[in-house]
Amino acid sequence: MSLRGFSTISFWATDVQAAADWYAKFLGFEPYFIRSGPDGKLAYAEFRIGDHQHELGIIDGRYSPSQTAADPAGLAAIKPAGAVMYWHVDDLAETVERLLSMGATEYQPITARGDSGFVTASVVDPFGNVLGVMTNPHYLDVLGSAKDA
Repeated sequence: MSLRGFSTISFWATDVQAAADWYAKFLGFEPYFIRSGPDGKLAYAEFRIGDHQHELGIIDGRYSPSQTAADPAGLAAIKPAGAVMYWHVDDLAETVERLLSMGATEYQPITARGDSGFVTASVVDPFGNVLGVMTNPHYLDVLGSAKDA
């Protein structure tokens, strides 16, 4: 199989310190790795998250391979192409409410995907990145199987 599993997602920010502080507050812990740029300002912060310690890297927008939206409203002009990476959460409504209370804006409301328990939502963080969250029964099944092994 060529795709083995989620490894790292990169978010871009013009103020990495502010973004790292925002995510540290949301996640409840500090990044495990940080790196300053040549100007001495924080240029990269990385968090390890969840059951498999997936990586969320926040990178100074100056190093972006393409132009990113500087403000969340800029995302409205994006045509239906691209990607949203969803993180499984145990309480979707509570997580979305918390993100919105911290200054994120709704990108996609809580939406049931069929009738088998897959429910998604996404927000735009204060730095212009789309953060997807979902309730995913398959994730829980795989996690349970790994613990049983």
